[in-house]
Amino acid sequence: MSNPAVVAEIGPLVVRSTPIDDPGALLSLLPPDDAFAWVHAADGIVAWGRAAEFRTSGASRFADADEWWSELCAHAVVRDDVDTPGSGLVAFGSFTFTDDADGSALVVPEVVVGRRDGVAWVTVIGAGIAAPPAVGPAEPVTLPAGTTFADGPVDSATWQGLVAEAVQRIQGGALDKVVLARDLVASLDEPLDVRAPLSRLAADYPSCWTFHVDGFFGSTPEMLVRLERGLVTSRVLAGTIRRTGDDAHDLALAGSLARSSKDLEEHEYAVRSVAEALAPHCTSMNVPEAPFVLHLPNVMHLASDVTGVMKNGASALTLAASLHPSAAVGGTPTEAAVALIAEIEQLDRGRYAGPVGWIGASGDGEWGIALRSAQVEGDGRTVRLFAGCGIVADSVPADELAESNAKLIPVRDALTP
Repeated sequence: MSNPAVVAEIGPLVVRSTPIDDPGALLSLLPPDDAFAWVHAADGIVAWGRAAEFRTSGASRFADADEWWSELCAHAVVRDDVDTPGSGLVAFGSFTFTDDADGSALVVPEVVVGRRDGVAWVTVIGAGIAAPPAVGPAEPVTLPAGTTFADGPVDSATWQGLVAEAVQRIQGGALDKVVLARDLVASLDEPLDVRAPLSRLAADYPSCWTFHVDGFFGSTPEMLVRLERGLVTSRVLAGTIRRTGDDAHDLALAGSLARSSKDLEEHEYAVRSVAEALAPHCTSMNVPEAPFVLHLPNVMHLASDVTGVMKNGASALTLAASLHPSAAVGGTPTEAAVALIAEIEQLDRGRYAGPVGWIGASGDGEWGIALRSAQVEGDGRTVRLFAGCGIVADSVPADELAESNAKLIPVRDALTP
């Protein structure tokens, strides 16, 4: 293993999941500190506390984490009276985009509250048997105060120059597509109560997966991989157009997006990369011939749901490792695109565009791509927002900047009182 660190683990873990009455809005249950979230519409899991933790880095970070998780699960004592995805022993996790960055982690919380298809439960995890805690709304949320925004180290004009450089490389035949990201820095008068943007994101984007792990939060529309009882699902998004708020105009824009050769080309690269990565793990796969248009409040995306049936018993985390980085966040060919990102992007992505989600003791789980996301830094008064765009041969720098601004809207709005 490379650079692992395990903390707050005392012998085999004892786990108990029991049904409870509907607890209401899951995010309202979170305390202000040491909280975790993975919420989609009204369902999902939220958690707090730390029963065990694993941190790692390097090219083997996924394999190291998966090995640690398998060992932890093998020795845990679990009583699960709910038996649904997300009950029993679970860990929340997030992983860096690049191999050389620090910050990849799996965290096993002490208390998990979940809801799925009308069934709610609480899980208690620790060194011994513990009674389930009372589940109810936590203390009131503090709204962001005095938020101001500024470009990160690479300003808008410089970033457009980087896009132009990428287009030139693509037109020269060095690669087919590259995803370039930029950041926006939010400064607040008071430390951020992350529950405020989480609640706003979940309310405004219920079809996305709203997440929080170790100060990294967001609401992603893109499911990197879901593994549930042998069925594998991956949602691919590539190709974007900004909404106007006029329904008739947006319908026309959706039609133009579905016919756009530039966006269809970008989408094809992303779907192909996902299908090729999943194929070794699946006995059969369904790869849609054409994408559909996914409508979100701020943008519309070309989307495809790739599905398959597992054949080799790999965990959801292993599948996520096989898929990362997909063409949707890296480019095509992967090696050339990632090399170009490292050469010209001038951005420390951290966990942006890496896998984020959860894994259960069976190996099932859900891992999204950490998009529409932000990192709380320092004393909590600084937040870095991230957005990226797929660059192909006929990309226009000004249009890509506009697209990146549209993708910043969800978190930007969530940080504005």
